[in-house]
Amino acid sequence: MLAEAALVLGVWLQLAAGQEAPGQGPQPSISNSEGDILFLLDSSGSVSYYEFSKVKEFMWDLVRPFTFGPNDVQTSIIHISTTPTMEFPFDRYLSRGTVQQAIRDTRQLMGDTNTGKALSFAKEKLFSNDAGARPDVPKVLVWVTDGFSSDDISEPMQLLKDMGVTVFIVSTGRGNYLELSAAASQPPEKHLHFVDVDDLPIITKELRDAMLDVIQANRLHVVDITSSSFRLTWPQLLSQETGYYTLQYAPTDDLAAKRTTQVSGAHTSLTLSNLAPETTYEVALIPESNVHYFPPQTIRVTTLAEEISPAQVLISDSRPHSFQVSWAPTPDSVSSYQVLYGPLRGDSAQLLEVDGTHNSTVVENLAPNTTYLVTVTAIYSSGKEKSLSAKACTQEEGSKVRHLRFEDMGSNTLKASWDAADGKVLGYRVRCRRQTGPSSLISVSPQIHSVLLTDMAPGTTNKVCVKSMYKDQPGKGLCRMVHMQPATEAPGYKHRQRA
Repeated sequence: MLAEAALVLGVWLQLAAGQEAPGQGPQPSISNSEGDILFLLDSSGSVSYYEFSKVKEFMWDLVRPFTFGPNDVQTSIIHISTTPTMEFPFDRYLSRGTVQQAIRDTRQLMGDTNTGKALSFAKEKLFSNDAGARPDVPKVLVWVTDGFSSDDISEPMQLLKDMGVTVFIVSTGRGNYLELSAAASQPPEKHLHFVDVDDLPIITKELRDAMLDVIQANRLHVVDITSSSFRLTWPQLLSQETGYYTLQYAPTDDLAAKRTTQVSGAHTSLTLSNLAPETTYEVALIPESNVHYFPPQTIRVTTLAEEISPAQVLISDSRPHSFQVSWAPTPDSVSSYQVLYGPLRGDSAQLLEVDGTHNSTVVENLAPNTTYLVTVTAIYSSGKEKSLSAKACTQEEGSKVRHLRFEDMGSNTLKASWDAADGKVLGYRVRCRRQTGPSSLISVSPQIHSVLLTDMAPGTTNKVCVKSMYKDQPGKGLCRMVHMQPATEAPGYKHRQRA
């Protein structure tokens, strides 16, 4: 631990002194870029001091070549913790030296990993004048995560992307690929990275180049490429009052099939859909202004190969009578999904119909402690079908502990013991309600089947309950009334079962 801390300190001292870290040469300056870059930094207690320091080093390496300023790149940091916190506004540090120092001075907050809350907070700040954000520049979110979140991220992340934010995710832990690939901008091969915290420098240039594709100023560029669509974005050249944009696009091998669409001057992005897979398109953006002349901008875009769905089927949130089925990807060419399920050892099956825009459903009214075979079938608009199967197991019903008994240990102390409950027990809770004195609650691991109860006053009748704990629900409690003999009588106790 001391060696790791010394290494991190040495790297930051080199950066503070204006020296390059070992193995890194001088970075050429990057200009002609304009955008607001927001780092979503995991500052919770699930991240070690060493990992936090390595991520800060990575953040600075990532943005170091950029030119900072009100007409160039601006950056900020939002901490993921119990409550999200903005480290500094976008427009506070507008030079390499001050940005470097601000990142170096960033301190870990600890707390819970409330990423969903931090994303909602980021949505406000990325478009807030008070936070120094600019209304007419590309927005980039870089989320560095250890793969764990205490709350839901899907809805706030989708809102960010719907508002035009390009999302890059770097997972340094065991993140869920399905969840993170859905959260990142598309395609995930360009916007999602899994890497050990010590290997972050390996992806720095690749990630920076991908960010440049978004914030390179004054040019038409493309994001969110799929097999049948892509999104075009461009700098704000016009306004609602000064003109409109004409967009023309056609396959490069069939330019006669050109299609044309127009949007108002207030637009800075447009999604083109219903495209052919694995096809290169020539796209032209023509600003039609009644004030100034703007030259047309062109770009070539190749759509991805057609996605085959389902490529993955995931079973989660298993309970005694239900579980959730999820699948990916969900291409536009799929009109609906069928989920067929039935006991693995049996001849009965039931069918659920799911809309093609959805990627999950909950299967209910199931038998506990049973293995099911689940088959997800994608029904394509063309009529073809593709299926993939997975096994799913329902949980056992909550079980009751057995044979609660007591042993006098002297000094007003009893030992309560019980036999193990059935199923995958996560632990036990022992509650003692004393006739005189405070009640107590003791939690123990699943391997422990006895506890000591102290301060049991002579001549009192006390209630002791033991309850097994499971992942989704508590088991049924077993209670006994325990009578402590008065001090004048022979030591011991009597107990009777609750009626």
